[in-house]
Amino acid sequence: MVSYLGIDVSSLSLDAAVRPQGTRLHVSNDPAGFEALLDGLCGLSIKRVLLEATGGYERNILRFLQDAGYKVIRVNPRRARAFAESIGVKAKTDAIDAEVLAHYAEVIPDQPTLRISPERALLRELLQQRDRLVQQRDDDRRRLKQAQFSAVSDFLKANLQHFKSQIKLIEQAISQQTEALKDERVTQLVQVKGIGLVTAGKLITLLPELGRVESKEIASLVGVAPFNHDSGKSVGKRSISGGRFEARRSLYMSCLVAIKYNPALKARYEALRGRGKVAKVALVACMRVLIVRLNAMLRTGKPWLDLVLPQPMRTESRKPT
Repeated sequence: MVSYLGIDVSSLSLDAAVRPQGTRLHVSNDPAGFEALLDGLCGLSIKRVLLEATGGYERNILRFLQDAGYKVIRVNPRRARAFAESIGVKAKTDAIDAEVLAHYAEVIPDQPTLRISPERALLRELLQQRDRLVQQRDDDRRRLKQAQFSAVSDFLKANLQHFKSQIKLIEQAISQQTEALKDERVTQLVQVKGIGLVTAGKLITLLPELGRVESKEIASLVGVAPFNHDSGKSVGKRSISGGRFEARRSLYMSCLVAIKYNPALKARYEALRGRGKVAKVALVACMRVLIVRLNAMLRTGKPWLDLVLPQPMRTESRKPT
């Protein structure tokens, strides 16, 4: 009998449910608990495992199950909650959530899953730590401007010096880890104006699908693909939704620079602004073009300069007939 496994993850424990058998397991979120979970699954033909993204608490069990040969899908908690409400489940406990996830695992369409190697996971954590240090540095820069007493400003200046040295050290570690990955996509990405080593590292760790999927899919994964909002005779305004926030934020900053140095991208941005689009809408449109072209560059192996950016087409406003 084919079975489906749902796992509700918390910092200390894992609640698992197997469908359709109705088996429940409760283990600790540590190596000993992982082995206990594996023993509990012995003899079951698990087709698919589903768990939620929980801020990193799920990463160890995800890698453990992947290494054990299971197909594991990680979903946004909002999607799992929406599914629970769609089937009439209002209550929320760890055990109930595990059962809902098992049910969701049974009906969710098959999708390719990519295993994140320990080396790539380390690079991602280094990049995340750099972001934290930069955020703390910027926060203290603002506090320094507001400090009224030298005793406080001296502490803040010392913090800023500390953050400066720490950021320099972690950027060296990022460079070394990127080289250790030997991912040729990094070499290709840094050739594009606006994309440095840090951004390239983020794109290959946060978007491992980059260069391996079609243009519509990569735009949707980043969250820059516009979705229709039409119903009957009503034609709504298209808007972006979902996607991977960290990847989108990194792409946003890169696009700001790319617009200055890439003539075709700059022309596209100015054309959109000339048609009355607000700056952020025009920028998001350019972000979509940028990630699609980067994806095409990596997929085809062509240099960036050989990829022609299409000019924006003027579209008439759609009116219901």
